[in-house]
Amino acid sequence: MNEPPAPILSCSGLVKTFDHHGAPIHVLRGVDLLLGEEQSIAIVGASGSGKSTLLHLLAGLDQPTAGHISINGADLGSLDERGRGALRNRTLGFVYQFHHLLPEFTAEENVAMPLLIRRDRHREALGRARRILRRVGLEHRLGHKPAQMSGGERQRTAIARAVVGGPKCLLADEPTGNLDQETAAGVQSLLLELNQEHGTRLILATHDLDLAHRTQQVFELRNGILSPLEA
Repeated sequence: MNEPPAPILSCSGLVKTFDHHGAPIHVLRGVDLLLGEEQSIAIVGASGSGKSTLLHLLAGLDQPTAGHISINGADLGSLDERGRGALRNRTLGFVYQFHHLLPEFTAEENVAMPLLIRRDRHREALGRARRILRRVGLEHRLGHKPAQMSGGERQRTAIARAVVGGPKCLLADEPTGNLDQETAAGVQSLLLELNQEHGTRLILATHDLDLAHRTQQVFELRNGILSPLEA
């Protein structure tokens, strides 16, 4: 009998504690999460509740104090920094609240960067970047640098960069928190459309309950504990 496939992303007993002048600050107190059948989930919580910390841990951008994280069947704790980076590059896409684009490169070059890091051919990487940028409505910004684009355009470029490598899971940390309401609505719709089109699982951290309820399942992070949000 065939075993079921490993979940794309899971964690168990996840703990994160910071030291503040000798006093421990318990941000996460044993978080369990399994991203299997659900295509999209949202994590809500007050500012400072630990949403960003949780997403950074799930992406291997930070190390937990205790607990286990698995990405596509691989135990993050067993990998060194290089191994985590390679796994992240091929399996995950990450969208930050602030776009984190490289200011000296064009939109096309920024989006191609994950492919170039994995040593894809330069011409193929740029071609794929152009196709993704056209999909997100930025065909007129291919050669523009971040300083030449609006906030919404920069965030769309960041989303294109996150999905260009065909990740199995996209993590988005308050992706519209730095945008005006109208621009944010467009970026929200784009994220969910790409989630559906590419079958990419989505974990979205947000304080926006309207956006959260557009996903298939909503969790709340409170006092370091993650639990399904009561309807």
